[in-house]
Amino acid sequence: MMSVCLCLCPAVQSQNLVTDNVAVVEGEVAVISCRVKNNDDSVIQLLNPNRQTIYFRDVRPLKDARFQLVNFSDNELRVSLSNVTLSDEGRYVCQLYTDPPQEAYADITVLIPPGNPIIETRDGQVIEGNETEMTCTAMGSKPAATIRWMKGDKELQGKSKVEETYDTMFTVTSQLTFTVTKEDDGVPVVCIVDHPAVKDVQAQTYLVVHYKPEVKIVVEFPDGLPREGQNMELSCQAKGKPHPQQINWVKVDDDLPSHALITGPDLYIENLNKTYNGTYRCFAANSVGESYDDYILYVYDAPTTTPIPTTATTTTPTTTTISLPEATADTTPSTEPAAHDSRAGEGAPRAVDHAVIGGVVAVVVFAMLCLLIILGRYFARHKGTYFTHEAKGADDAADADTAIINAEGGHNNSDEKKEYYI
Repeated sequence: MMSVCLCLCPAVQSQNLVTDNVAVVEGEVAVISCRVKNNDDSVIQLLNPNRQTIYFRDVRPLKDARFQLVNFSDNELRVSLSNVTLSDEGRYVCQLYTDPPQEAYADITVLIPPGNPIIETRDGQVIEGNETEMTCTAMGSKPAATIRWMKGDKELQGKSKVEETYDTMFTVTSQLTFTVTKEDDGVPVVCIVDHPAVKDVQAQTYLVVHYKPEVKIVVEFPDGLPREGQNMELSCQAKGKPHPQQINWVKVDDDLPSHALITGPDLYIENLNKTYNGTYRCFAANSVGESYDDYILYVYDAPTTTPIPTTATTTTPTTTTISLPEATADTTPSTEPAAHDSRAGEGAPRAVDHAVIGGVVAVVVFAMLCLLIILGRYFARHKGTYFTHEAKGADDAADADTAIINAEGGHNNSDEKKEYYI
């Protein structure tokens, strides 16, 4: 059975001696500190990577004046090294004279920042929809730098390549490829270099994107719906890169009106009439391509004013004539059409007159029916049954006079025998 023992030993710490690794930018100052725990008056000294003594206690045997004593005590020996170069990199030794001697190691790492990054573009000008390629290079750094890309406020991913030179320096190249749109025109593309020795090292370039024109037709006048007899001006607004040099007006499936006037991007038509209805198209072109926009013209009727009706007459079987009040005809018809149709308001006054006349006729008919009902009730209430009270036994009378004289009640009832007719 095999057993494995792991020994975790601090890289820079011995039993009683402590120090720290140091990273320093080339040309700056590095500080090495040898610290003793529980010192028993043992001697401390500092050695360079070649095992040469830099300081023995507070004495500097080495003739390199860049080393200076910062602090010396029973518990610490602190030394500074100014104007650090790449040759100063290595392992420095803190040594404590005990029996046996103790050592601790401080590794000095020299950081060399990259030079200013350089951006190169494959295409100076890119057409919308095509791919473009950019390269950013950060040269002569130690350790190797990392490169990020930003297009506007969006981060993009590039492909990086690291090369090591003969003097343990590194050159990093990042390649970025993406498809451009017209919105990318003028947008900055930034190459950002990250390195422990420097901050905010970057380079940027601006995209130049060419795209075909964007065309829009704008009605300068009239403000409302186009009507017969009015003048019209259409303006063709075109934006592109490069700026459109050619702007043309045509009428789809027909010729432009004979007196239509084209001035630059504007089309002017006088005295509109319905024969001008149709689709008008504006073309704009540049070196990238051609685009167009359409305007569909529909000429509406000219505004008209309908006379205000004053009276209206209707006749019933009783030959009754009714005059309409002035208020029923006080509505002036609107000359403004409904949406998309100038003819929507025509006939509206007539519809109002017919409605009023129909209402009046209904009222007259209703009045006549009411009158007939009242007369019927009147006659019904005065209706009666009338009898001629012939005398009883008239059959035995010799003649009519005798029958009357012998009638029941005689002349005393003569008043009751009156008859009334209406």
